[in-house]
Amino acid sequence: MPLTSPRRSALADQVITQLRAQITSGEWPVGSRIPTEPELVEQLGVARNTVREAVRALAHNGLLDIRQGSGTYVVATSELAGVMNRRFADADPWHVAELRRALETEAARLAAQRRTEQDLRQLAALLERREAAWASGNAAAFVAADASFHMAVVSAAHNDVLTELYADLSGVLRDFLRADVGEELLPELYMDHSRLLETVRAGDGERAAAEAGRHPFGCRVNGPRRG
Repeated sequence: MPLTSPRRSALADQVITQLRAQITSGEWPVGSRIPTEPELVEQLGVARNTVREAVRALAHNGLLDIRQGSGTYVVATSELAGVMNRRFADADPWHVAELRRALETEAARLAAQRRTEQDLRQLAALLERREAAWASGNAAAFVAADASFHMAVVSAAHNDVLTELYADLSGVLRDFLRADVGEELLPELYMDHSRLLETVRAGDGERAAAEAGRHPFGCRVNGPRRG
């Protein structure tokens, strides 16, 4: 529905809010290219300058990346996530691995204690998608599916602060996983996550934490196995 307002600054704020909602809702996932400027003008019913102002504001805040000749891409789901991406872009891979292990181990422990039937159904579906992505040989699809599965484990912990922190760091973690996996999915690099789901389903917090901690993390810092 077209946005209307007599004040251009207020109108730009409305467009920023609507574009941010497209990102945070997952309709425009991280890594995707957003509609072109003419398409946004038509969809929102506003002037080209207003769309441009809103896109530039979101790029300045770290949610979008404007790539000349290619388009504009989603790089973060929130302003804090954008800050995290910039702050830790050159971080030591070992330190990122240690952080991921700490967050996911405790999340798995809590998930085993607090997961709902809906959580378990979602985890099962995402694990199946992860397996299908691996079988397809598409490295980008696997990284996205693996990240979604781990995000769901964290969400199943039902700790809003932990979930939001992990979500804000997800871009950083995904970038390191992408570098770790590389361009080709090699059979010897496969890591089974079915036991992690089994321990969460069984409600065994200690085993779930141990299973999450067993998975090697980080860009080639923990040996050849990934995920």
